[in-house]
Amino acid sequence: MSLSPESLKRLTQADNRLQDVARAVAKIGFPFRVLAVYRDERLQNELFHQGLSKLKWPDSKHNCFPSRAIDITPEPVDWNNLPPFYILAGLFLATASSLGVKVRWGGDWNGNWNMKDQSFHDLGHFELLEE
Repeated sequence: MSLSPESLKRLTQADNRLQDVARAVAKIGFPFRVLAVYRDERLQNELFHQGLSKLKWPDSKHNCFPSRAIDITPEPVDWNNLPPFYILAGLFLATASSLGVKVRWGGDWNGNWNMKDQSFHDLGHFELLEE
């Protein structure tokens, strides 16, 4: 399975490590779409005011270029069908680990493997952890 031209174009806005992980996940064959990578000030603040982000510009890892965050969703997109998000997260996290890329997932912000202790679920969000 390969990413769509639109997803590949968006992916070029990401840090090379996130690009490598996303491309490797795509080769596994689980279909997904790249929704967002870099966000400008207007978009970041709009998402904050809509409650879709907890951070204002320039505090999100989406706000630098290349972006240190990526938002992806399983295909077909169905925001009410959560199991594919968890499958995709497992694939992304395992692939990142195998490539030596440290990431944090928006479904387990504190990285304790307990998804029930989150106050903000962003199941398609992955970001690079600071070294």
